[in-house]
Amino acid sequence: MVRPVDRRTFLQSSAAAALAFAAAPVLRAARDEKAPLFKLSLAQWSLHRAFFEKDKKKALNPLKFAEIAHVDYGIDAVEYVNQFYAAKKKDEAYLKDVKKVADDNGVTSVLIMCDGEGALGDADEKKRKVAVENHYRWVEWAKFLGCHSIRVNAQSSGKYDEQIERAADGLRQLSEWAAKMTINVIVENHGGLSSNGEWLAKVMKKVDLKTCGTLPDFGNFRVSNTEEYDRYKGVDELMPFAKGVSAKTHDFDDKGNETKTDYRKMMEIVLKKHKYAGFVGIEYEGGKLSEPEGIRATKKLLETILAEMSK
Repeated sequence: MVRPVDRRTFLQSSAAAALAFAAAPVLRAARDEKAPLFKLSLAQWSLHRAFFEKDKKKALNPLKFAEIAHVDYGIDAVEYVNQFYAAKKKDEAYLKDVKKVADDNGVTSVLIMCDGEGALGDADEKKRKVAVENHYRWVEWAKFLGCHSIRVNAQSSGKYDEQIERAADGLRQLSEWAAKMTINVIVENHGGLSSNGEWLAKVMKKVDLKTCGTLPDFGNFRVSNTEEYDRYKGVDELMPFAKGVSAKTHDFDDKGNETKTDYRKMMEIVLKKHKYAGFVGIEYEGGKLSEPEGIRATKKLLETILAEMSK
């Protein structure tokens, strides 16, 4: 059987190459004066209901995600979600097929969003180490597919400062391992203290590795049931470390604007203040529009803003 992933071969990659690669997603576009201000990608979570559909006749096939993005939405870059591939995690033939679908459709694989692999900031050092190692296979997937990063969570427990130390330790361990394969480890604001922009920025500074960064999500700033962090302040705090951006949407008004986030204000922070020029991932999570309608509405809004800001 053809083995597209060889861990031993991957580990021969140099850490120096990894550091150069870490900045590539932003620098490649920034160097080209004719390049657009940003590039669109599609987060697989935008179609999570369709992929989770229990009726197999109605459900979308995760293997075909890149094709769906290209054919149905005209988007040629994708962000995978590991939940849809958990049963195939060790299936190298399947991984090869995933890459073939992307290649056949001219689609760029940007990153893999990883959940359910344990808390990288676990208070128990042994469990923390297990969580780190659980992510190794997804790093291998990302390397083979041509992604620049895996997206992880900075889940932890304890007091504010304790969680900084624990999360930073787990992220550093994983980032050092992933750097050998020129893969970045990026953290999304995704609940708990990670949705506190100031806290997550401190974690990044504590890790202090060029291959460890952030994936600012416009909508994930709910720290608890009673506390919501200012999303504009949070994105501003996370952008210095950003290697990706997640354009979360829920609902739209009759003019096509997102009702929870002022997208023009947010994109000013991302593009103008922080000079970001990488992928902006469409992640529709609303319920009023269907998933396809929500994706198209988000794409239209971002394209409208791109046209306005490119003048």
